Amino acid sequence: MGYLLYLIAVILIIFWAIGFFAYSAGSIIHILLVIAVIAILLRLIRGN
Repeated sequence: MGYLLYLIAVILIIFWAIGFFAYSAGSIIHILLVIAVIAILLRLIRGN
């Protein structure tokens, strides 16, 4: 489960980077970034 969380976070960061530089989609891009950062922090805090 931890690996899946990390994978989703990486995918969200990639999509955020693509969306940020390619399109101006508003706040949805930043919401994706926040979700990805939270997922990475949860993985680091749990120590997996």
